[in-house]
Amino acid sequence: MTRLVAIVGATGTGKSELSLDLAERIADAGTPVEIVNADAMQLYRGMDIGTAKLAPADRRGIPHHLLDVLEPSEEASVARYQSEARAVIDDIVARGATPILVGGSGLYVSSVVDDFRFPGTDDAIRARLEAELAEQGPGILFERLRGKDAEAAAAIGPHNARRIVRALEVIELTGEPFGSGLPTGETWRPTVTIGLRLERERLVPRLDARVERMWRSGLVDEVARLRPAGFGATASRAIGYAQALRQLDGQLDKAAAIAETQLLTRKYARRQVSWFRRGADTRWLEADDPARLDAAIEAISAR
Repeated sequence: MTRLVAIVGATGTGKSELSLDLAERIADAGTPVEIVNADAMQLYRGMDIGTAKLAPADRRGIPHHLLDVLEPSEEASVARYQSEARAVIDDIVARGATPILVGGSGLYVSSVVDDFRFPGTDDAIRARLEAELAEQGPGILFERLRGKDAEAAAAIGPHNARRIVRALEVIELTGEPFGSGLPTGETWRPTVTIGLRLERERLVPRLDARVERMWRSGLVDEVARLRPAGFGATASRAIGYAQALRQLDGQLDKAAAIAETQLLTRKYARRQVSWFRRGADTRWLEADDPARLDAAIEAISAR
């Protein structure tokens, strides 16, 4: 069976570049490659600068899937993503190509790679929790989640209100921690997972510079163009986009918007590292190692 290749790691570690290099190397050996996006915010059409989405001209002619499939006004769903990503991967394999799954959204990657089962939903519980969220804000709900499932709270963070609500809903439904019953320890199909890592003292300056480039490249103008069609709850809270919206509203000046985005990006990267570190079978490579492509090819060939 054709193996799935997954490339994971914190934001700013060069996952997209490695995926392109790897795709070209595999194609040169005679097997076509197609890339599948696993970054939740890159699902959104028009949200390009703040998500570091590769422009079509920069994709080196390699087919990419699940980019620009949602309007910013729509809400992303991990369950929907799982179904669509797996269908895309099955189609890639049926065409005789190798699929490479690339992204830093840990839950999205896990939903595809792992034998991942989604608990059901309860409209009444969800409505009650969302009413509490609207009345009290995410802080109190986050503290409740931390008391019930500290590991889930650490992975989700205090600002992702939608996932906090979902975690509390699952806990109330099942009587068990949010994570129990999700990944079973088995994989969906044979997978080689390659992780990119970088020491934090080298990663942080890279992340800070990336945020500054986003503003120079016109993130605020991008947000202003998208705004008339509306941002849904998920897109409006995306790191960088939330701060650009507040800058447009006069709630933050440019310097404060950039500083807040840098802070939240650093925190997000820390959560990504914690999430992906749990992958026992991940082959970790140094992000700045000039030989990382050769090491990635070796990892794929050895499995």
